Amino acid sequence: MQATQAQNYQKELALFDLDHTLLDVDSDYLWGEYIVKHDLVDEAEYRTANQKFYQDYIEGTLDATEYNEFVAQFLSSLPMDRLHELREDYIKSEIEPHIRPKAMEVLCQHIEQGHDVVIISATNDFVVSAIAKRFGIEAANVLSTPLEIKDERYTGKLMDKPNFKEGKIYHLNKWLDKQQGVGINFKKTYAYSDSKNDIPLLEWADVAICVSPDDALHAHALAHRWAVEDWSI
Repeated sequence: MQATQAQNYQKELALFDLDHTLLDVDSDYLWGEYIVKHDLVDEAEYRTANQKFYQDYIEGTLDATEYNEFVAQFLSSLPMDRLHELREDYIKSEIEPHIRPKAMEVLCQHIEQGHDVVIISATNDFVVSAIAKRFGIEAANVLSTPLEIKDERYTGKLMDKPNFKEGKIYHLNKWLDKQQGVGINFKKTYAYSDSKNDIPLLEWADVAICVSPDDALHAHALAHRWAVEDWSI
């Protein structure tokens, strides 16, 4: 009897993009600026590459594997405990001031209503998992680009596909399969994002909410009668 009830357990799911949605900055880009500022990489070389990748992202032409391997190369150069120290300082100094109050309000509303909340970001799991905890979201409900770790060090490679564009649907489906494996299904889904890169995710959801969207997403939202909200205030 209990197993039958579990198989019929219906919930609602809210998916939140991170950069320029929950935050008013890009956490991936800021991590690069942080390690430049603290003289952890060659400033001219790293900043030039970081800015190029960020522009590619804005334009929708980013090679997500190439970019994430570029980021992971630095991570592979230091032991894990040192990386964690740097990450904690980075989040306090560069990220916490940029958490959008409206984002926190909406996310908490979903939690209060008993919905499952997932943060789904193209940024790597080293950065995203720690930021998600600031929103009260544990690692099991974080979908991000997975970086490979061997012998307690980053290898500089990806462990799976980038969680970017259609890659978000790939990782989301893997997560949903795990939920179904324990008898959880979702009767209604919401997705929040600012970016045209997340159109596949927004199309997947039952309810699409475009948060302070870029021009391309704003036009798409109007054409498809999706909700548009301004979280910048």
